[in-house]
Amino acid sequence: MIHYFKNIEHKTYEVNAPENDTWVNVVPPLKQEEFVQLSESLEIPLDFLSDSLDIDERSRYEIDDNVKLIVIKTPAENNSFNDSDAFYITIPICIILTHNQIVTVNSFENGAIRKFFNTFQNRKPDNRKMMVLKIFEKVVMNFMDYLKEINHRRNILEQNLYKSERNEELLELVRIQKSLVYFVTALRSNELLLMKLERANILQLNEDEREFLNDLIVDNSQALEMANIYTNILSSTLDAFASIISINQNVAIKRLTYLTISLQIPVLVASMYGMNVPIPGDKLKFAFYIPLVISIIIGIVIAFIYLSRKNKN
Repeated sequence: MIHYFKNIEHKTYEVNAPENDTWVNVVPPLKQEEFVQLSESLEIPLDFLSDSLDIDERSRYEIDDNVKLIVIKTPAENNSFNDSDAFYITIPICIILTHNQIVTVNSFENGAIRKFFNTFQNRKPDNRKMMVLKIFEKVVMNFMDYLKEINHRRNILEQNLYKSERNEELLELVRIQKSLVYFVTALRSNELLLMKLERANILQLNEDEREFLNDLIVDNSQALEMANIYTNILSSTLDAFASIISINQNVAIKRLTYLTISLQIPVLVASMYGMNVPIPGDKLKFAFYIPLVISIIIGIVIAFIYLSRKNKN
């Protein structure tokens, strides 16, 4: 689906066809016929439009016949029905600068473009370079918001994990860890892209715009550092809980071993007195109680030894 937006006197209007200084936003559902039509009308290479369909497309820029393509990764909620998948993934936003328009292509709905749309009335449509930088800003803000949400969610899951012995919290922490892996990879790729744009200056930025781009690089680095810190904290937490589970398992096995030994020795005594051969005391009136008393005494001795060692530890 293709939308054409124009900014007139700080008000956003949707128009029916691309005009000069318009923002063309392509959102799902994406159709090949619309790509072909848009490619012919705005003289955009078709592969620039179709690149957005690849969810694993890396952050990069490309120039073809003075048409510039910039691909940047942004976070999005994962709508997968698989309970083992990450809560959040990263998707590409394709930004295309034509001779007179700026085009954005999104394979999924994402918060960065929604935030940009909400502030589009404040943009100057003829300054397409600044519009690109503002999209970058919304992407970085989106990463920050999701990272804060992930950290809050992680804290709640850890607190619940201390109070319960269920596996659900651990599985959800693993899903958060997968989300952070996506974020770290995307933020590193975005950082390289922003640094290349600054060095090559393909957008032909002026001094103020270059300073704004430098601020975005710093903010992206901060988001990357936050993602790395949260990843390390989560990895340490999962390792600690894995050690606790292993220790608890060893303690349970140790208790079961003592219990097995306590039961095996009386069973051995009873088995010996249950043989069909002459044994000492089998003619006595209280012959039945002899193995019973011996078994109880042995059980008490073993329990006393176990409790004594446990108190020493």
